[in-house]
Amino acid sequence: MLAPPLTALTDLDHELAREGFAVLAADGLCQLMNCQVADLATWPDFWNHMPADGYLKDGGRYRRRRHGCYIVEGDSVRLVPQRPHWQPVSYNALHGGIERHFEAIEPALTNDPLWSRWLAAMAARASALKGLRTWYVEAHPFRIDTTDGIGRPTPEGAHRDGVDLVTVTLVARHGVKGAETRVFAAEGRHGQRFTLTEPWSTLLLDDERVVHESTPIQPLEPGAGGYRDTLVLTFRSGGFQGP
Repeated sequence: MLAPPLTALTDLDHELAREGFAVLAADGLCQLMNCQVADLATWPDFWNHMPADGYLKDGGRYRRRRHGCYIVEGDSVRLVPQRPHWQPVSYNALHGGIERHFEAIEPALTNDPLWSRWLAAMAARASALKGLRTWYVEAHPFRIDTTDGIGRPTPEGAHRDGVDLVTVTLVARHGVKGAETRVFAAEGRHGQRFTLTEPWSTLLLDDERVVHESTPIQPLEPGAGGYRDTLVLTFRSGGFQGP
């Protein structure tokens, strides 16, 4: 597995603007949020009881998820009433064009002060990249497992999300191989591939400039279970995506 090209927190905004993506190690993420890794110790348990994604068009049973929407203005983070997730077909040829209704993120997680601090800190990165804005944020906690023998983190393939900034945080990976991250310039041939293995390491993507995907996972041991947990946040100016 290729290690990710880590960026120091002091260089994060510059690297994101220059390359179209950047990767923070766990300690860089915690510096950004002024916390310790130990402060996140209770979070992974929320990924242990998520409902199945009933919208997978490939018939798979390998994805579990929740969903939440927020409006971030500076340090102010406001949860909005639960709403469907929607993407145009032009950005998601597999699952675009339909309203997908997912269960809400558990209140115990969204009420954690670190949750709001996290969203505000990443929204500040979006503002550094695109200019000071009000940000419409969708949060997607995912579990991809090997129930079907193989799990697909991005069944739609290499894609953009139709937003301004995407962040992908590895929460946990257990008993799996694969999940190589691939980032390519939307215009041109430049690209990199690497694998996130450290819990809380975070990939930031300028969605206008790059496309991304993660390769499928398989169990390390035949017949054994395994999973990969991530938190994906998308930041969009002007409003949430909708039909």
